[in-house]
Amino acid sequence: MSTLPSSMQCLLKEREEEGYDLVQRPVPEPGPGDVIIKIEKVGICGSDINLWKWNDVAKKIASLPFIPGHEATGVVVKVGSEVTTIKLRQKVAVENHFYCGECVLCLSDRGDICQRMDQYGLGRGTKHGGCCQYSLVPARYCYVLTRSLTPSQAVLLEPMGVAHNAVSQIEVAGVGVLVLGAGPVGLFAIAVSKALGASPIYAVDIVPEKLEIAKKMGATHVIDATKEDVGEAVMRLTDGNGVERIVEASGSAVLLNHSFKWLRKGGQMVLIGIPKGPLHVDDVLQDLIFKSLTLKTVHGRRIFSTWRACEALLASGKVDVTPLISHDMPMSRYADAFSALLSCKACKILLDPHQ
Repeated sequence: MSTLPSSMQCLLKEREEEGYDLVQRPVPEPGPGDVIIKIEKVGICGSDINLWKWNDVAKKIASLPFIPGHEATGVVVKVGSEVTTIKLRQKVAVENHFYCGECVLCLSDRGDICQRMDQYGLGRGTKHGGCCQYSLVPARYCYVLTRSLTPSQAVLLEPMGVAHNAVSQIEVAGVGVLVLGAGPVGLFAIAVSKALGASPIYAVDIVPEKLEIAKKMGATHVIDATKEDVGEAVMRLTDGNGVERIVEASGSAVLLNHSFKWLRKGGQMVLIGIPKGPLHVDDVLQDLIFKSLTLKTVHGRRIFSTWRACEALLASGKVDVTPLISHDMPMSRYADAFSALLSCKACKILLDPHQ
């Protein structure tokens, strides 16, 4: 590899206020167990709105200062002295959940829900993130790509992994799936459900443009919650029986609270979204207990089995990421990118830190 530059362009969050600064900082030097990645693409998503605004949610999950960007991919350009599992020029994507490797959950192969988890791109245990030209990442959090993926595919392994982890928990093959929310993770849940054999697939959202994308990702029926009663639509489409599986990816507490009524007896639900209000079930006996339901939640990806499964689906063409990429922009236009994100009409936004 050629000699790295001494400085780089990056986004930085240093102050408790809205926005980021585009600054020049020294290119980091790897420690013994680290690698330096030349970032090719970094993704921003709905969760980044909290960090941009620096609202109450951000204050709970992030620590200043930090370089944002928890979805990142690139090429390894420098390797620490003790790194043996990763080589120069290998393409990698970053697992943003920095598990400790020592707690009872990590020792049970559940690093995805580590008790002492730090997070890349949020300033938790590391100030580094993907919104920079060269990023320092401990080697053990890098997923080495084994198949031929484009940078745009590789950077989406992280959000796709959340959806795959969720869908794989609820046995979707041969049954109907209702996906609440057609943001990027919800859209991936639709595509993964289709790839794993679900049918039919229903999608709910309030943005018509996102429902059009949902169709392209594999939804057989779409429901615009601004135009019709979701419950009535679900019951009509299922002949009054309710749906077998629900993937909640909207983060709407109101929608989630009602959704238990739409599940068929023996149904299964998995929660991905982050509700902004309290949860309750109106009729606990009829909508929960007597239905003998299964309720699961996920936090991230299974490390690294989910990554391998998602990489295989992308490489095989069973999941196409093209419909959900609404913007692919230079990082220098980050303000425009976040303006599009805040409009609620953007879907998946990718940035190139070298432009």
